[in-house]
Amino acid sequence: MKDEHAATQGACPFRGTRIGGATGSEPQLDHWWPNRLKVELLHQDPVQANPFGAHHDYAEAFSKIDYDALKADIRSFLTSSVDWWPSDYGHYGPQMIRMAWHSAGTYRIADGRGGAGQGMQRFAPINSWWDNGNTDKSRRLLWPIKQKYGEGISWADLMVLTGNVALEIMGLKTFGYGAGRIDAWEADRATYWGPEGWNGKRPSEAPSGPLEGHPNQMVTRDIRWEGDVEEDYYDLENPLAASHQSLIYVDPEGPNGNGNPIDSARDIRETFARMAMNDEETVALIAGGHAFGKSHGMVTPDKIGPAPEGAPMSAMGMGWKNPEGPGFAQYTMTNGIEGSWTPEPTRWDNDYLTNLFAFEWEKTESPAGAVQWKPKDPEAPKTPDAHVDGQMNELMMMTSDIALKEDPAYRAICEKFLNDFDYFSDAFARAWYKLTHRDMGPKVRYMGPEVASEDLPWQDPIPALDHPVVDASDIEALKRKCLDTGLGVPALVSAAWSSAANYRDSDKRGGANGARVRLWPQNGWEVNRPAELSKVLDAMEAIQSEFNGSASGGKRISMADLIVLAGCAAVEKAAKDGGIDVEVPFVPGRMDASQEWTDETFEWLKPVSDGFRNYHNEQVGYNVAPEQIFLDRAMLLKLTAPEWTALSGGMKVLDQNWDGSKHGLFTDRPGVLSNDFFQVLTSPEYEWEPHDDREMMFNLKARASGETAFTATRCDLVFGANAQLRQVAEVYGANDGNERLVRDFVKAWHKVMMLDRFDAKEEREKVMSVC
Repeated sequence: MKDEHAATQGACPFRGTRIGGATGSEPQLDHWWPNRLKVELLHQDPVQANPFGAHHDYAEAFSKIDYDALKADIRSFLTSSVDWWPSDYGHYGPQMIRMAWHSAGTYRIADGRGGAGQGMQRFAPINSWWDNGNTDKSRRLLWPIKQKYGEGISWADLMVLTGNVALEIMGLKTFGYGAGRIDAWEADRATYWGPEGWNGKRPSEAPSGPLEGHPNQMVTRDIRWEGDVEEDYYDLENPLAASHQSLIYVDPEGPNGNGNPIDSARDIRETFARMAMNDEETVALIAGGHAFGKSHGMVTPDKIGPAPEGAPMSAMGMGWKNPEGPGFAQYTMTNGIEGSWTPEPTRWDNDYLTNLFAFEWEKTESPAGAVQWKPKDPEAPKTPDAHVDGQMNELMMMTSDIALKEDPAYRAICEKFLNDFDYFSDAFARAWYKLTHRDMGPKVRYMGPEVASEDLPWQDPIPALDHPVVDASDIEALKRKCLDTGLGVPALVSAAWSSAANYRDSDKRGGANGARVRLWPQNGWEVNRPAELSKVLDAMEAIQSEFNGSASGGKRISMADLIVLAGCAAVEKAAKDGGIDVEVPFVPGRMDASQEWTDETFEWLKPVSDGFRNYHNEQVGYNVAPEQIFLDRAMLLKLTAPEWTALSGGMKVLDQNWDGSKHGLFTDRPGVLSNDFFQVLTSPEYEWEPHDDREMMFNLKARASGETAFTATRCDLVFGANAQLRQVAEVYGANDGNERLVRDFVKAWHKVMMLDRFDAKEEREKVMSVC
């Protein structure tokens, strides 16, 4: 044995005979310290991961493809079939509609995350959710088309376009299609999809060792809900929308598979509302989607192999291996429910609703043991088998379908659709357009010849620029007028920040363009210091009126531009008062939105916690620390760790706390832009004493005297307590860090002011590449 070991050691270029791990092997930081603040998530999907490189212009690439030829190729594909995954009814249309639907249906209104925008269905965890069973085959079937058009169309755009063409080829007049979705190049490790982990347990309760295994391992709802579906208090945790982990919407068998249509309706209403859909849109989407195709449930779930992320290498990225028969066609297993809703599953018609209301339905079970419904009337129409010629099968409904009939509000909408098929067709087309474009932001981002001309409230319309903008001399004169109002640096900075910083890159909503900070609901948000904001807006309106009434050449300035310009002027003054002359960039061209075109869902953009302004709504229940929500906000603003740090320290010395408190105001010259915050934060001459065991508030005490010099919150101290952020804070806190802090603050400020300037593409992209 000794000689064998010696021989092995001699053959190795290093000591030892065993290798225990390599890059990425567990345990890692998050296993040792699961509650650490993951600052590195701000730098997800870096340009280094993109094989097209930093300067790839997707709009230009898309414009070069033959769009008509692309659609023709898709149409040809849809009515074909391949042996390794044959199409149902000789038509891939229904399968591709499901792929597109599930790509878009992850969207949720609470934080704008999810949706089709980056093609995240290609990556874990979404690619391996039980509800996405066999979408891996859909994308693999589409690969020849993606291969043909290459960089000219993203996966994200292709998936949605294929769904659109499928609807068209089966008879629906679609509302339109806009391209412009840009693919991600790595899995999303940041989005919170729910508290459930292994077998419905919290991650901290998971067993040690690999968690791969049964594909149904995450289908649970036990932790995300409080209360019961039959109780008055029935609350789904924010920011979630799906009723279950690993499902896109709701359990089609009813909550917990209980087969109760009324309970199902309650889940449907909550889930679709959190996707920004009203009752009519909800019914239209369900009824319209179920006009096509079938559900698959021929094999019990325990026989199905692991999802793509847990599948062996030989599967080449595909999962859910089915051992029965060939594993597809009439043996296909997806969600466990088996059958079709209509006699003609590849044609757009009203048969789904006709059958739902024409017959009484009784519970039964699929071959896989799932709850489903069949007509009581043996003379009810039959539906052809998707693969066996001449075989006719009973129609099927899910519990979530019966819910539309039994819920009074849904029933009334269904009856309206039944009586007016044209109205139903238009309602479904519009709801589908909203579903597949909801996370794309303003219409100016859409590309291609089929963009719908109609402006829709959920697109947050802003009037097109219709006048010459201010020039350099106008800008300087307007800056002086803003500062001459006597409102002071903190008030002007606060108004501009309040206007711009509600932007969220997840669904491209919010931002300064449109000046919706003047309108309900944003003008009343307490975090925006509404009494002070009102005074600033009054002063800006007076300046605007004077300028627009006297400017030559038709020049005008919008309130949206003027609010930002006033903030820029204030930042310049704050820097100059600290001894540094700096010009804050300003790009005019914003326009003012109207109250009429301000969707009520803007209320979802209202922060419950905002570390930039030390705002934390204590009326809300939190399962996460304030600094984690602060990190989330920084990510929605597309900030890097240095940008987040510079903005946070600068905002504090500019006296931006929402309630006028002095937490984090580590300076004796508030309103002056300086590195004072970082010099105090990193100084060993102070110690921090929490007010209580919660460690939400702190006193900063001088070590020498024991006297309290400052107070702070967790969102202040995190820049000194977190190892990664502290390294940045020390750069700004150094004796030579003041000018660097000012200039980095100005760059990051300009970036935030420009986040929603999709109308000024070159200027916006320049800011993004610099920062």
